[in-house]
Amino acid sequence: MTDSTPPTDETPPPEASAPAPTPPERPPEAPLRFETKPAKTRGAWRVWAWVLIGLLAALLVAALATLGGAYVVWDKYLKDTPQLPPREALFALNRAPAIRFEDRYGQVIATRGPRYGRRVTVQELPPYVSQAFLAAEDRRFYQHGPIDVQGVFRAAWINWRAGRTVQGASTLTQQLAKGLFLSPDRVIKRKLQEMLLAYRLEQVLTKDEILEIYLNRIYFGAGTYGLDGAAQTYFGKSASQLTLSEAALLASLPKAPSRLALNRDMERALARSRLILANMRAEGWISAREEREALEDRPALSPIGQDEGDFGWVLDYATAEAVKIAGPNAPDLVVRLTIDPLLQREAAETIRQTIAVDGPVSGISQAALLSLSADGAIRAMIGGTDYVESPFNRAIQARRQPGSTFKPFVYATAVEHGVLPTDIRVDEPVKFGDWAPENYGGGYRGPMSVEQALIASTNTIAAQLGNEVGGAAIGELAHRFGFTSLPDAPDLSVALGSYEVNLLQLTSGFQVFQLGGVRLEPYLIQSIGTQGGQEIWAHQPPEAERRVYDIGHASIMVRMMEKVVTEGTARRAEFGRPAAGKTGTSQNWRDAWFVGFTPDYVTGVWVGNDDERPMNKVVGGDIPAAVWRRFMVAAHASLAVSDFPWLLDDPVVETRPDPRNGFYETLAAELARTASEREDAGEAGPTPPTN
Repeated sequence: MTDSTPPTDETPPPEASAPAPTPPERPPEAPLRFETKPAKTRGAWRVWAWVLIGLLAALLVAALATLGGAYVVWDKYLKDTPQLPPREALFALNRAPAIRFEDRYGQVIATRGPRYGRRVTVQELPPYVSQAFLAAEDRRFYQHGPIDVQGVFRAAWINWRAGRTVQGASTLTQQLAKGLFLSPDRVIKRKLQEMLLAYRLEQVLTKDEILEIYLNRIYFGAGTYGLDGAAQTYFGKSASQLTLSEAALLASLPKAPSRLALNRDMERALARSRLILANMRAEGWISAREEREALEDRPALSPIGQDEGDFGWVLDYATAEAVKIAGPNAPDLVVRLTIDPLLQREAAETIRQTIAVDGPVSGISQAALLSLSADGAIRAMIGGTDYVESPFNRAIQARRQPGSTFKPFVYATAVEHGVLPTDIRVDEPVKFGDWAPENYGGGYRGPMSVEQALIASTNTIAAQLGNEVGGAAIGELAHRFGFTSLPDAPDLSVALGSYEVNLLQLTSGFQVFQLGGVRLEPYLIQSIGTQGGQEIWAHQPPEAERRVYDIGHASIMVRMMEKVVTEGTARRAEFGRPAAGKTGTSQNWRDAWFVGFTPDYVTGVWVGNDDERPMNKVVGGDIPAAVWRRFMVAAHASLAVSDFPWLLDDPVVETRPDPRNGFYETLAAELARTASEREDAGEAGPTPPTN
């Protein structure tokens, strides 16, 4: 029976049961591959990769090194750079006060201090005035920044070709920064700080304002600051009235204001002003006709300041001390000094006349004198023969060998170590290592007392005493007595005054003897106040006695030094009053000294030559002692005669009696009695010995 069921959709058609045909084979697929560059190209890429990495590493190292170097520079040089004050304060920053000086009695000696004039602006000045200063200091001021890079390279090239520094590259802004904030020391720290401050200044000020502050603050010599002050001082007119020739002449001064000051060296200032005019012409700021007319116009000076006469050295020293005490930006001051005007004039006249009369024959061109009262006050200070010709203060600034004038400090050390005036030393040839000191004039005197050795200023015995106590002991005592220039342990030549000192130190050191071993700091300023009457500072005596030397030892020293005046090398200094002191002459007669004292004054005198040229065998007992005597006679004219009230008697040398003394005394008596009996009996005595 056949199946009659009709086919459905699920039933495959009849042909589905036949085997399917085999599809054709696909070709095999190629293996998977990445495309690559040729080997040569691949190697070049690697090289450039390493070059790039190296450059990046080098840049990183350089950046780190730069940052590290910048930190080192900042930490070492720039960290303590002064900060800028407010803008307006820059015009008054570090403005030195004007000072009225009075003597010990309140009489005005002089008025000193900067003459500032009024504040001027760039706009009110004729253009050639500002241009003259730019031609002198910084012609490209308006073209460059705070640092003139082009100028730095130009100066470096010129200096390299010259083999030395002949040109600088500081901009006017740098000069202003240095003048307002920094010291003039030529060191790298100052230069770097100067550059940083110049950058800061140009961040807060315009170029015109910087130039304005510069013109109002620059120093022009003769105690004058600021352009208007200089115009008034030198030409008697305001800054706005200056002619071209006057402006160029003033612009020549800031480079060396003290040396080129118009009242000191007009010709050198004129020579520099001609260069400034040439620079102005080269820049096109003036015409050839204007330059020619300015060269033909020689400015006439006005009378400059007051004559400080013989007080110049005192005022120089007092000005520095007063400004130090009053501090920066102090108001105008009144300074009362300890100077006695009569003694100051007497000292100056004595030195002037002595050098005029004796100088040519004796080979002396300079002298100095300094006198202290018993309280340490400086009553007279003369630093040379003529302040106008030479303001150098030889009483303070000069350091010279004191020679035998230093011997009392060696003897004082020996006395402190137990040596007595009666002790015996032998004046004979001595040698300590390679040093063999000899006496002045040669020769030796054999055994002599320590006192006699000081009176005669015997070198060999001073050297022996120095060797006995040692250099360290002498240095320690010298420091107690106020000598700051000696080392802690000077060598043995200190016994003959080989270490340099100044006259103030030496005179103050002798005051310790005058006061019985008490040390006082010498002082010149009694008080400082404002010109409005407010007291700022006053000298105060020490609250407690500063004893640096035993009074008994001081008595020994003073009595020995009194005999130096009455019997020894300083006999020309004697003037009928109790006085003590010591003469001195340095090697080859380069310096001659006498420092002596009474109960009222201690005074030191030096004579010599600035160039250390030897004198004609001048010694301390000659001209210095004579100058000292004349001054001291005037200083004591109104004083009663008095002795040192604290002096003690000389020590009594204790001796122990010899136990054999009784036997010898008895024997001597018996012999005398026997001789007498024989004489009575008519017998001849023994024949006396012959010399």
